Amino acid sequence: MRRLLLLLLLPASAQVPQAASPQAASVQTPALQTPAAPVPPAPAAAVRTRGAQPALHMTREPGLSGPSRAALRDLPAGVRVGVLLREVGGGPVLEAQAADEPFIPASTTKLITAAAVLTERGGADGEWTAELTVPAAQVGRPAVKALTLRGSGDPLLSVDRGPYSLRALAQQARARGLRSVGEVRLDDATLTSAGFASLPLGVPVTALRLADWHDRPPVDAAAARARLGAALIAQLRLAGVTVQSDTPGAAAPFTPYLPPSTADAPTQPAPPVPVGRRPEQGIASVRSGSPFTVLARTLRPSDNLLAEELLATLAHPPGGNGTLRGALARERAFLRQIGVDLGGLRLADGSGLSRESRLSPRTLVTLLTVMHDLPFPTPAAQIAARRAGPGALLPAALYRSRGNAFIEALPQAGTGEAVPAHDGRGGTLALRMRGLNLDVRAKTGTLPGVSALAGYVTGHSGRTLAFAVLMNGPEDTSILTLRAAQDRLVAAMAGAH
Repeated sequence: MRRLLLLLLLPASAQVPQAASPQAASVQTPALQTPAAPVPPAPAAAVRTRGAQPALHMTREPGLSGPSRAALRDLPAGVRVGVLLREVGGGPVLEAQAADEPFIPASTTKLITAAAVLTERGGADGEWTAELTVPAAQVGRPAVKALTLRGSGDPLLSVDRGPYSLRALAQQARARGLRSVGEVRLDDATLTSAGFASLPLGVPVTALRLADWHDRPPVDAAAARARLGAALIAQLRLAGVTVQSDTPGAAAPFTPYLPPSTADAPTQPAPPVPVGRRPEQGIASVRSGSPFTVLARTLRPSDNLLAEELLATLAHPPGGNGTLRGALARERAFLRQIGVDLGGLRLADGSGLSRESRLSPRTLVTLLTVMHDLPFPTPAAQIAARRAGPGALLPAALYRSRGNAFIEALPQAGTGEAVPAHDGRGGTLALRMRGLNLDVRAKTGTLPGVSALAGYVTGHSGRTLAFAVLMNGPEDTSILTLRAAQDRLVAAMAGAH
């Protein structure tokens, strides 16, 4: 009905027949409230002209302002530039150029990875877990035939640091009466490592991981299995649990039990599941903290390995099918849900190292505006909200108080850190836009001939603005020149609005 009303209000020449209406999805309300998704891009000639927009757009969007054009005036030849600036909270598009054209996004791809993971794991019960299970028939016995490690495949589980560790699991198992284990098993068949072999990072992606591997990752899946098994066995023995075998085994297959049909006697209770057919039961379980910490460790220094590990968590069942293709499909489903037009979009990895990915400025700005409005507070903001009342969790209040988990995981411009530290607040933006008195929280992206910047800036009016600037040129283009132009452009747009 809404689409019909819009068409009725348009001149006849601007109406689009039903059979040729790729923008139909843009006037439907997505599951998560967000601005309407864009239509597929028009030919390049249409979107490169200042102020011109694809013919199917319902309203004409502005081009670049004079100061913004001046900021881009000295770019090297052959550099394409896509720009979109809009006010968050459903505000208007303020500046645009080639907003629907696909560009190589470099590390701004990490914004999609982080947003999809936070949306899945950011709730009160959404953290990652790991557990030790034993056959149901052996629950409560001091000696068990097998002890199986199962987990979410996240990059936070450590060997011996804190409550989310193998040590904590082993100590729990000992406290609950476990004294002897015949064999330690690893439930690592839920993710197909070979299915991630196409990632340019060249590091094996496995179903079970340890944070301790980050600086010295295993060379292949077999090495990962051996190192994880050895670490768990060592922690069990330190806790006082005897392990008879030093070689980790595979998790036992489990076939769900189907009870006999009760069609002839529907009022009779279902027979009990035979002990031998019951699933394994947990005897120890640990839960990670908020995903905010690992998002900040990923986005601020632009950590490629962490980004791919986070993407892999989306491949885990029950939501995933254990493959890179399945994880990327879940990201596409997330983007579709928030109103992104998938036409021309291409995802190849979670880090942005691949030159095969393609994103438009509009895709990134749509994502940014939605993530501004979603209620994912940092742990500190949750504590503060209990004192201040529910209004503290509203999007604008969270942004002003630096309590939005997604936004606060981003680098902050101009912090002046001599070297972007691993946990430094400025990250890859620490040395950029210094002295400009701008509040910029954004993700950078860099590949040969590619430079990108997408995030948030507080405008001269005090409004929160979401922006994306994507630059693609010859591979020998000076990245420092592109970054300088981006900094001038962001300053110009913030000053104009």
